[in-house]
Amino acid sequence: MATMVVVQPVQSFKLEGLLSSSFSGLRLNNNQLCGSSSSSSQIKRWERKDVKPNSLPVVKKLHVKVGDNVKVIGGADKGKISTVTRIYTHNSKVLLKDINLKTKHVKGKAEGEIGQIVQVEAPVHSSNVMLYSKTAKVTSRVGHKVLETGQKVRYLLKTGEIIDSAEEWKKVHKKDKKDAKRP
Repeated sequence: MATMVVVQPVQSFKLEGLLSSSFSGLRLNNNQLCGSSSSSSQIKRWERKDVKPNSLPVVKKLHVKVGDNVKVIGGADKGKISTVTRIYTHNSKVLLKDINLKTKHVKGKAEGEIGQIVQVEAPVHSSNVMLYSKTAKVTSRVGHKVLETGQKVRYLLKTGEIIDSAEEWKKVHKKDKKDAKRP
């Protein structure tokens, strides 16, 4: 007596999860095997970064500029008032005067020179600082407006105080030029 074997087609079979391809060592998912164009595993919005054509990340403008008076609203130095000394736009961080001090152990460079421990200012994320008015002693968000002269300026929303005045801008940049000349 001969026995007959009935073979069922694989298409009626439901594939679950990931299958391994024995001939190439690749791992294929269900959609790739069935020929479906829609992929179930898409990149999440928070995993993608906007990039320019040269593959550098898109830099967003910060709400603070060099020379602005700010108050720290988050972190270990919460409540302290300082001035912005430098801005790092690629990671949205700012360097504040005498805020977020870290200890750095420096090795002696020349032979016979001893090492030392130095206090260094570390950057703080821009979301942890808020513009501060020294006259009204209040923090505020920033607003933008155009004056009658046609000049576009930033101002504090709570007090109406203009931040970007021409005199203030000149003071900050004169200090930068003096610091750049000193070795």
